[in-house]
Amino acid sequence: MKSKTTQKLIPLVATLVSSATSYAGDLTATIEVPRLDVAEYHRPYIAAWVEAADRSIVADLAVWYDVEMPNKEGETWLKDIRQWWRKSGRNKELPIDGISGPTKPVGEHSLDAQLPKMNTGSYYFVVEASREVGGRELIRIPFDWAENTTIKQSATGERELGKITLNIQSK
Repeated sequence: MKSKTTQKLIPLVATLVSSATSYAGDLTATIEVPRLDVAEYHRPYIAAWVEAADRSIVADLAVWYDVEMPNKEGETWLKDIRQWWRKSGRNKELPIDGISGPTKPVGEHSLDAQLPKMNTGSYYFVVEASREVGGRELIRIPFDWAENTTIKQSATGERELGKITLNIQSK
């Protein structure tokens, strides 16, 4: 026989579980690598990901680095993309199929990704860049996720990253 407390808790738990509905989505973004007037220029290593409100990684979307370097030496420098490396990169077997790619030259570059199912709530689209003999920059764009959501956001970096545009459609 169930106690009255247990009888009251079961419907409450069922309601909470059913309210945590999750939705997948399509993400498109442009990431601008700005032209810098420096004596020694190197293309930046860039990582892009989605993280939850608690800053845990939900999905890695792109890691652009020198994948062509002999003996996988390009992977050695991925730790300079500090936030991504600490949260996700050091636990990955590289290259990551469908996510790893070569560094990008100056200009705007497209990123198209399928988002995994995510619960309704607050998230961030994060882009981090690090450049040899240069600096490091991180841009975090907040967004709220729900059914039938269309998100259009942008942010602009100060040095290592230019304009970042984000478009997401839940499905």
